[in-house]
Amino acid sequence: MKTVIFTIGFAKKNAREFFTKIKVAGVRTVIDVRLNNVSQLAGFTKKQDIEYFLQEITNIEYVHRPELAPTKDILDAYKKKDIDWSEYETRFRQLLIERRVEDVVTPQLVERACFLCSEPKPDNCHRRLVAEYLRECWENVEIIHL
Repeated sequence: MKTVIFTIGFAKKNAREFFTKIKVAGVRTVIDVRLNNVSQLAGFTKKQDIEYFLQEITNIEYVHRPELAPTKDILDAYKKKDIDWSEYETRFRQLLIERRVEDVVTPQLVERACFLCSEPKPDNCHRRLVAEYLRECWENVEIIHL
């Protein structure tokens, strides 16, 4: 059986576009992979707000899984340009291995789930790296970036 994992970033999307995309895609659960889900930058995706909106607008479950986020040290080093994207990927991948995230989350949990982060595109975002790592660990995983 195929496991479908979606990813989405909320930056540069208004609430209508965001909730429509995940609803139309058939997402069952939004898995928030941000380290900090209460940031002022989050807008409608602050923890209490998004949990409420997802339930009321789309009947989609919300789960925050910070173990799928980079450490503050890795994130800060990248933001301060102390490391480039390639080094970020290397460090974050090693963190996923150390955390054994393939044992922490199951294919059943992520089936038709959507990894949520802030980056508008998946190219330089850890949500893509988490999805790709899980695809390497498990069989028959499809990744769809919304």
